[in-house]
Amino acid sequence: MSDVIDRTAIATFVTDALIELGVDRSDIVPDAALDDLEIDSLDMVELSQSIKRELGVPVKPKDFDDVETFGQLLTVCCTRAGLE
Repeated sequence: MSDVIDRTAIATFVTDALIELGVDRSDIVPDAALDDLEIDSLDMVELSQSIKRELGVPVKPKDFDDVETFGQLLTVCCTRAGLE
């Protein structure tokens, strides 16, 4: 992974992580509800750990407590990365 983290890098990483969790790429759009994508709280814990480990973005599972959509998920990650 590049040393430069921007919104595109975060979006690509999170999209790839969701695909690994079984989400179809065509379903990953900003307004897609995480419930509809069948992403549960355990998936969010795993995702937050991956984002922290691989991207160095200091996210915690509780940061995603009020997140309902893929777009909101990206916004939280970008905010925690200091991009927004």
